[in-house]
Amino acid sequence: MERRRYWLFKSEPDEFSIDDLRRAPQGTQRWDGVRNYQARNFLRDHVKIGDGVLFYHSSTREPAVAGTATIVREGYPDPTASDPGSPYCDENHDPSRPRWYSVNLCFESKFVTPLTRGVLAGHPVLSGMMVMRRGMRLSIQKVRATQWRAVLKLARKLSSKADE
Repeated sequence: MERRRYWLFKSEPDEFSIDDLRRAPQGTQRWDGVRNYQARNFLRDHVKIGDGVLFYHSSTREPAVAGTATIVREGYPDPTASDPGSPYCDENHDPSRPRWYSVNLCFESKFVTPLTRGVLAGHPVLSGMMVMRRGMRLSIQKVRATQWRAVLKLARKLSSKADE
């Protein structure tokens, strides 16, 4: 059996937020519209059912890890690539040779206190995450198991402080 992998998925909260995922039917939603080849390769070849996802809100006043999700369907051809009504439609799309891929993920948790870049930068394990690198714009990123555990531990700690 393969070991569980961990990922960080970036989304602009005004496009699709952790709350949107939570409100989706059964808390499950297709993750589509990825138009970067390296991120596509992760979705197509490496993201597996049961993998953990850190849901990251980007392009906002305070970018932050907002919660977690779990992969419930592995990579499959992204239907938005051939949908002329989609902003992600690819004019060069050939359904017999799909270029872009999607996965489905399921809401797991929303953090009471989102983990901002400032919080991540101040943590000895989390400051080394890919998302913290200057100019790192990749929307799907690998997360080490130690980073995953540190995020969950820190989120619990901040949540208990918020309850005080």
